Amino acid sequence: MEQPLPPCHDSAESMQVYKQHCQIAEEYHEVKKEIALLEERKKELIAKLDQAEKEKVGAAQLVREFEALTEENRTLKLAQSQCVEQLEKLRIQYQKRQGSS
Repeated sequence: MEQPLPPCHDSAESMQVYKQHCQIAEEYHEVKKEIALLEERKKELIAKLDQAEKEKVGAAQLVREFEALTEENRTLKLAQSQCVEQLEKLRIQYQKRQGSS
């Protein structure tokens, strides 16, 4: 930003305009700093949001995997109990044969 022309010390109006210009320039720099800080904060928040989205997608994936594994576990337990029943029937048949021979 350009420096203002020095005021004419004889003119109250010139001194007033100069003071206003300096005040506005100071406010401008403060606002510019605040904008830079807010832009930085915005970047941080976007990064956090992206991370949260990734974690949310990851969590949803884990939930789906858990549900699939739970279903697979249920199916395997059912198959195991059927195998145990079948084995018990075979054992009984074998014992009957052994007893009859």
